[in-house]
Amino acid sequence: MTVQLTIDNSKRDASDGKTFQRIDPLNGKTVSVGAACSVEDALQAAESSARAFRTWSNTGPTERRRILLAAADALEAKMADFCTVMAEEIGASQLWAQFNVGASAGLMREAAALTTQIKGETIPTDKPGALSMTLRQPVGTVLSIVPWNGPVILGARAIAYPLACGNTVIFKGSENSPRTHALLAEAFYEAGLPAGVLNFLISAPEDAAAVTDALVAHDSVRRVNFTGSTKVGRMIAQTCATHLKRCLLELGGKAPFIVLDDADIEGAVNAAVFGAFLYQGQICMSTERFVVDERVADDFVSRFSARVAALETNLPSESAACVIGPMIAQGSMQRINQLLDDAIGKGAQIVAGGLAETALMAPTLVDRVTRDMAIYDEETFGPVTTIVRVKDAEQALEVANDTAYGLSSSIFSANVTKALNLAARLDAGCVHINGATVQNEPQAPYGGMKKSGYGRFDGSAVIEEFTEVKWVTVEPSDQPYPF
Repeated sequence: MTVQLTIDNSKRDASDGKTFQRIDPLNGKTVSVGAACSVEDALQAAESSARAFRTWSNTGPTERRRILLAAADALEAKMADFCTVMAEEIGASQLWAQFNVGASAGLMREAAALTTQIKGETIPTDKPGALSMTLRQPVGTVLSIVPWNGPVILGARAIAYPLACGNTVIFKGSENSPRTHALLAEAFYEAGLPAGVLNFLISAPEDAAAVTDALVAHDSVRRVNFTGSTKVGRMIAQTCATHLKRCLLELGGKAPFIVLDDADIEGAVNAAVFGAFLYQGQICMSTERFVVDERVADDFVSRFSARVAALETNLPSESAACVIGPMIAQGSMQRINQLLDDAIGKGAQIVAGGLAETALMAPTLVDRVTRDMAIYDEETFGPVTTIVRVKDAEQALEVANDTAYGLSSSIFSANVTKALNLAARLDAGCVHINGATVQNEPQAPYGGMKKSGYGRFDGSAVIEEFTEVKWVTVEPSDQPYPF
């Protein structure tokens, strides 16, 4: 069955009848078929969103809250469906699917609570008898472009927060997870969203640039939020700049995890296994570089490698207990093997796992990585992580910051004062002391620095992202003027 577009709450095929396929990277079979949105379809969605904005932007906070809460309930009711579809489409374990749905429902309820927190302020003025104030108002239509790797939670935040602020949304799902993203959109429709408030589009890979460009250029689209690779994010930002549109970007990462000589090693290993290998390392905040004090490195690596070797690798559809499923594409296998070959050739040691033979790759730990290896700063975005050994805390900070990225990070130390000092100097949007790099709470701002993007999702920060500030004064009509 083909996943259709949804415009004005009506499902439809692409205007030219074109479709695309999502192919299983292991067996080559078709997993999903999607309607390939054309530029014409995209423009129809933009016009629909513009019409809906006229009424949705004036809908009261209680009604917006009611719909978002109903959408959260509808989403949770689809838990079993998400587990099945995410396993088939993107190789997600049951744990990852359940986390996506549960966290997304919580996020949507947090968004619902924000509807009454969108406030202006009064401003002191020197004009006698005048009132000066600001208003926070919806911006218009928000174009939300979402990837496949955290399809529900990344999609939910890209929809719920703009809606809570009174905007309409064009939700452009991933060609790798069309069924998953359609299920997410369906939860909002079931909650009673009026026609055109949320339009759902998917496109074939070869059409993505043209469709996106047409949407960004449309007058009704006033904000763009994109989660994905730094390469594509840069192109999105350039397109937005051409049209003077503001964008929110969450891009790539190379999350560092510092282990100091006084760290709780067992606790660090627990966090390391989770942060590096949840959803086979295909999360933007996955731990890709462990920066370990050489005085505890042998102990840490020994315990870590033993835990890594014991992780179950399997098809999620065949084992609910498996942690490591298949990577998203065969191309991931080839790219990662090149990184591993380069590292081994320059002196690195594989202490768990090994080269990939298929997209179902064993979890792999690479020790004694150095700066001259490509894997030192290139994203692996797979079930592979690295160990860099350092002499002390200052060198650990230097290595942790020696990356083009700056999304999530961790520091393990028994000395909280020292850890806080390092945290203040770490170039990352998120720093977790004695916790894993992979974590998220909807009430806390989330985003990156450097080539990991800019802007913040979650918490009250989204009000800044998805509203405009307007200055309004009320003045005496008979006030004097100098001429």
